[in-house]
Amino acid sequence: MILREFDPWKSELCTCPSKISLNPYTGCPHGCLYCYASSYIPRFSSCRPKVDLLRRLDREAARIGPGRVVAISNSSDPYPPVEKELGLSRGCLRILKERGFRVQIVTKSDLVTRDIDLLARMRAMVAVTVTTLNEALSRRLEPGAPSPYRRLSAIKSLTDAEIPVSARIDPIIPGINDCGIGELVRSLSSIGVRHITSSTFKARPDSMKRIISAFPDEGEALRALFSQGESISGSRYLPEKIRRSILDGVSGHARKSGITFSTCREGFAIGGRISCDGSHLLFR
Repeated sequence: MILREFDPWKSELCTCPSKISLNPYTGCPHGCLYCYASSYIPRFSSCRPKVDLLRRLDREAARIGPGRVVAISNSSDPYPPVEKELGLSRGCLRILKERGFRVQIVTKSDLVTRDIDLLARMRAMVAVTVTTLNEALSRRLEPGAPSPYRRLSAIKSLTDAEIPVSARIDPIIPGINDCGIGELVRSLSSIGVRHITSSTFKARPDSMKRIISAFPDEGEALRALFSQGESISGSRYLPEKIRRSILDGVSGHARKSGITFSTCREGFAIGGRISCDGSHLLFR
């Protein structure tokens, strides 16, 4: 199946509202050190288009019927460089628009601005992940992803077109990208971001190994912190006190900037009764 009910590893901590997941591609070229999907998707760094995607999507979308929220994508970025030539994500948007679905795009890529013409004429919102404003740090953490500047520029283009945008400050890794959060939140708010979703780093063996290799000094301190936490749904969590402190700080910055805030898979809620993923923006 191309369209699947969103259910991230059957995690008891997931508080996302009901939605359907759609991944036009398998694998992702961003090479983010903290990536969780690389732990369960083979050859994850090799981006492959789904076979016969558009025909299968149209058939399944017709069977489901209009009105549901479809999230594109939750495992692999829907705008890898190859999307420029293949246009699979754009084709998906056309089908979902015609079939009357609400669409949430989750991406790190500024290529999403290519599809503003479609997004502005359908029930759609975009969630852009921005983990830091520090260009050098971003190149170490997310070597294949567009720079923070390009992502901020894309957000501005989207909000100028009156397309609702949320931002994911996700993940926050103590000692690595937990500085400058206030400036990041203010920058996002100033260009029209309406909601922020944030979470702390959930370590898996492969992602922890990559972090320690790229940040040996910080990585060893991080390993010590995680040794004090617990294992949940296959990931190692920081101690709850540390997680609450980090996310309370982000929430405070969001509140001062006048935008809503939520946490993701933390086991506690901060920010009130709104959708954790920002999909409530599709209903306003």
